[in-house]
Amino acid sequence: MFGDMGDLGKMLEGMQENAQKLKDELANKTFSVKTGGGMVELSVNGNGEVIDLSIDDELLEDKDSLQILLIGAINDANKMVQQNQQQSAMGMLGGMANPFGGMK
Repeated sequence: MFGDMGDLGKMLEGMQENAQKLKDELANKTFSVKTGGGMVELSVNGNGEVIDLSIDDELLEDKDSLQILLIGAINDANKMVQQNQQQSAMGMLGGMANPFGGMK
């Protein structure tokens, strides 16, 4: 009914390899956001890790504004990363043959 269990093992192994490739590709991507007219610039990699942060000197004396702009930049960057991860995962799944095709 389900075919050879060896085929299932090969399919799962292929999925793990694809997942690792996807993770590696995401780590190499960079997403940058600017808030406050460029007063705060934040860059993250595809895994959501902060790799660069630039803060305009004017903000160093305005803690409240700095906090607001940092929160906005972090949230925007996280959204970009999440959207990219979802698109990449859907692309990976879309490229796979349906292992259950023909079963109804």
